[in-house]
Amino acid sequence: MGGEPERDRLLRLIADYVLEHGIAGMTLRGLGAAIGTNNRMLLYYFGSKEQLIGQALAEAAQRFPAFTAGMAALDDPAVPLVDRLLAAWRGVAERENLPFLQLFFEVFGQAVHNPGRFDDFLARVGHDWTNQVAKALHAEGIPAAEAAALAREIVAVWRGLQFDLLSTGDADAVAASYAGTAAAFAERCRAAAQR
Repeated sequence: MGGEPERDRLLRLIADYVLEHGIAGMTLRGLGAAIGTNNRMLLYYFGSKEQLIGQALAEAAQRFPAFTAGMAALDDPAVPLVDRLLAAWRGVAERENLPFLQLFFEVFGQAVHNPGRFDDFLARVGHDWTNQVAKALHAEGIPAAEAAALAREIVAVWRGLQFDLLSTGDADAVAASYAGTAAAFAERCRAAAQR
């Protein structure tokens, strides 16, 4: 008969719900009622509220392809590094991504406020982008340890710019402020690769 597996259907509905309503004050019972199931089924399919939220965030992220395209831009060695850093930021900062960024930082706030409950989420957040940027920098000839340190700085700047973008809504000013930073990072990377 086919059809969408129940777990996938629920995850899609959960992602819809959290993108629209966020997670503040969300209970499994209330979520279940809103999407036509119950808290026992949510626990059966997702294990815990925290695991459910982490999986919903991952599902929601797939709905914002500009993120993926921006990060994929880092991997094209034929393009100058500064242009790849700018393209990655443009992908992250696309206006269409704002609902996801709001949800991401809401979940992040819950994760740091509740130690031990969102460990998987924090581990991914702490490493996914940094590892991807470090890999791209290492491919430029930068030693692995230095590439990792520079990647951490770059991602930290992006996170700060995301906060700025969400709080001001001024995408042009945020992009302009990053342009000089991206050029400085590219120059530091060039120097590191030549040492």
